[in-house]
Amino acid sequence: MSQSIASTWLKNPLGVYTGTDADAAGGIVLEGALVRELVPAGGAPSAPVDQVFDASRHVVIPGLINTHHHFYQTLTRAWRPVVSAELFPWLKGLYGVWAGLTPRDLELATTVALAELLLSGCTTAADHHYLFPDGLEEAVDVQVDVVRKLGMRAMLTRGSMSLGEDEGGLPPQRTVQDADIILADSERLIGAYHERGEGAFVQIGLAPCSPFSVTTGVMRDTAALAERLDVRLHTHLAETLDEEDFCRETFGLRTVDYLESVGWLSDRTWLAHGIHFDDAEIARLGAAGTAVSHCATSNMRLASGIARALELEEAGAPVGLGVDGSASNDGSNMIQEVRQALYLQRLRYGAAAITPERALGWATAGSARALGRSDIGALAPGMQADLAMFTLDELRFSGSHDPVAALLLCGADRADRVMVAGRWRVLDGQIADLDVPRLIAHHSEAARSLLARQV
Repeated sequence: MSQSIASTWLKNPLGVYTGTDADAAGGIVLEGALVRELVPAGGAPSAPVDQVFDASRHVVIPGLINTHHHFYQTLTRAWRPVVSAELFPWLKGLYGVWAGLTPRDLELATTVALAELLLSGCTTAADHHYLFPDGLEEAVDVQVDVVRKLGMRAMLTRGSMSLGEDEGGLPPQRTVQDADIILADSERLIGAYHERGEGAFVQIGLAPCSPFSVTTGVMRDTAALAERLDVRLHTHLAETLDEEDFCRETFGLRTVDYLESVGWLSDRTWLAHGIHFDDAEIARLGAAGTAVSHCATSNMRLASGIARALELEEAGAPVGLGVDGSASNDGSNMIQEVRQALYLQRLRYGAAAITPERALGWATAGSARALGRSDIGALAPGMQADLAMFTLDELRFSGSHDPVAALLLCGADRADRVMVAGRWRVLDGQIADLDVPRLIAHHSEAARSLLARQV
């Protein structure tokens, strides 16, 4: 991993979005792992710096933060049998394939997902892993190793499924676990890997998969464990109308009522998707401070609906962005996800209400709030030195005028430089210390083998 230097001035960027109202047209000073100073237009750092980087070709933004993913799904992108399926049949078609995952499969899938995210300007990623078939009991341990090798930050959630087909759930029995195993492993992972405080690189959350794959007992016990050990809670909720129907038929409750009944309606929780809420439910989520990860591309791909992101945010619910799994996106590109969120939300609220800056805010400060963090998501003195730098030298940007808006409107898809905690992880569009062609070859072979094992 490349070494950080004492201080660097990213001087006179072509454009900058800091997530604050401060003038940083003159650049950003970094010192160690932190932002030291924002330099106004025409200004200079208030103290000497060790190095000056000419950023006049670059648009600088805070490192993007992905709040919902399923890394393992990079192995089943664009699988023909579910290319045109909606959520429930899509899941039913894929559960059996995913049950064949091996530790090596997961290592490769996680590396591909994180590398793709990193190249798109993402510095922190949350993953929701809920599949622990025989031989893959230490799935989250595998992911921790990959995160550390790539030098990114991650919120790795110990997911779970305990409600199989035999008990009226959606997943096949071979993909579910007993409650005691789930809770014991959750506590083990928190003790082994969860880092606290500013600058944390690896954090562990607890994430029963969904109302249609987890028992109410596991939901309640997980909430109690998360409160006792002070970690965050995550689950899918209100993604489709089928899920709403399942909750009504199984629990006699709408989704938010169900959430409250199992002790999850709190500011410890962030929800994936959160599409089908009524006005009263949005108000309740906002009052509780429960966050929502908006997954625009996945919601379009599976025809699930359009989240009411603006109303959720105005009610007090933090809104972040997530690429979701790479079998329902089918990519892990965070800057493209910001663009999709911008356009999808404009369909609901109009162009004036959803600006490029608002969409970038969801992917930075909003996502940070969803993950319970206040040290990332903006470029300001004392914040972590996590940032992405994009050039506008490609044909697609020719003739553009507003550099920040151009990132989204003209379709940026790859960062030129990415920094995490003051260390360059992407230089000249390449990830430090990663042989990408070799990774693609091994990952592609693993994807073919995984499908071959199902025949």
